[in-house]
Amino acid sequence: MNIRFERSGPLTELSSYPQWAQDMVDDCADTKARVLDHEIWKMMLDLRLDQESTRNFMMGLWPFIERFPSYMALNLLKTKYGRSPGDDMSRRWLVRNIRVEQNHAEYWIHWAEGAGVPRQELLHGVPPHGTDGLYRWCEEISSRGSLAAGMAATNYAIEGATGEWAQMIYSSTKYRESFDPSIRASSLRWLHLHADYDDTHPWEALEIICTIMGKNPSAEDVAHLAECIKRSYVSMILLGDRCIQGQWKFAPAHEAAA
Repeated sequence: MNIRFERSGPLTELSSYPQWAQDMVDDCADTKARVLDHEIWKMMLDLRLDQESTRNFMMGLWPFIERFPSYMALNLLKTKYGRSPGDDMSRRWLVRNIRVEQNHAEYWIHWAEGAGVPRQELLHGVPPHGTDGLYRWCEEISSRGSLAAGMAATNYAIEGATGEWAQMIYSSTKYRESFDPSIRASSLRWLHLHADYDDTHPWEALEIICTIMGKNPSAEDVAHLAECIKRSYVSMILLGDRCIQGQWKFAPAHEAAA
């Protein structure tokens, strides 16, 4: 029989969670590090991301940004009020945060416009080939996976990594000052918000996942959650690769070999 989990320690300390969750997070850490160490962030911080790559990034991530509340809604459909503590906690959290997400698509558009990608191109243009893996995976796991798996792949894995790279970019004075002062605040609002509130969102998602799974889930179930988390990270890595592919292609031979 599974034993119910109730967090007693601080939300943002891994030791507050069951040992299986600690082991799962450790198992996924190297893959997450590859997201955060991706060359695209270094190029963005150094203002080396050319216009084609910037367009690829803004348009490649747009379908995911625009659909993110729908992934949460698909997970919400899996809950039933009063069935379990995990269901009730998930239901309250998802309902509240779907509302939080409602304006984020518009803020992404403002960032894209400030970076030189017009609104109409973002809304009606064709995203670069090879950038659809992330949103397709999120739609698949949110539609067909368990509640824990759907939240692990999206609200834990992707929101967690996104909060960290958003903080990295937003904290750069060099990057912020590359935007005209008259539009800087509006252009960077998406980054600002995700660098801020995503500090706790993935931890809240982890608490919910642990509440759903309990203290002693099967090794098979834990392995599946880890697989879902890693697949989200890898999808982010592949999208980043595709966005800067052109810049890699035309890099000097010695740089490409480094």
